[in-house]
Amino acid sequence: MRYAGMPAGMWLLFVGSFRKKLEEVLGYTSSEAWETAGKAHGRYREIIRSLPGFEKADRFRMNIVNCALFSSFYLNMGKKPSPEETAAYYRSAMMTFPMRAFCRLSGKGRFGERDLRSMRETAALKAADRNPYSWNMDLLPYPDGSGYEARFSKCGICVLMKVLGIGEAVQAMCRLDYAMNEAGKTSRFVRRYTLASGGPYCDCGYKKLGR
Repeated sequence: MRYAGMPAGMWLLFVGSFRKKLEEVLGYTSSEAWETAGKAHGRYREIIRSLPGFEKADRFRMNIVNCALFSSFYLNMGKKPSPEETAAYYRSAMMTFPMRAFCRLSGKGRFGERDLRSMRETAALKAADRNPYSWNMDLLPYPDGSGYEARFSKCGICVLMKVLGIGEAVQAMCRLDYAMNEAGKTSRFVRRYTLASGGPYCDCGYKKLGR
């Protein structure tokens, strides 16, 4: 993957938040946070360039770019935070005002035909069969019409973070799903398993509010 377009844009959009939250959440000094961010930038570019190209129809390219961004900071932390601190840091760094606005917009269309058609197309694509850094999923509508479950059998984040030697931090990224769904304000997020915790799959269930 080239360091251009989305990867460069995502760095510019989020680097300030990731740097600031080192201080606010993990207790770094300002100079320590700036030093970590400087080192992270070089590692981020390396990770991006190590990734293969993604198919045009693959909607999960942004997910792996987010993973590369978080991983570049995590890899350059001197003392690794606890799992709870890691999750809090990632959630705080990601849930900026633009991200909340994006989640709200996505939430409005979550159960519409356009959203469901896109999910069906993604399920049919099975991109991880050709790209280990992508995802395979099945779309399982709830029989009572209350929403649907996106069930993932392959996860690019699990693969990338294992390759980087930081598999212990995957679950911190998994927990962001709850915050993003809450910001969407149209559904209740339901989960039983994650691949990162040894589950048979990752289930992302979206129940319409009031159902």
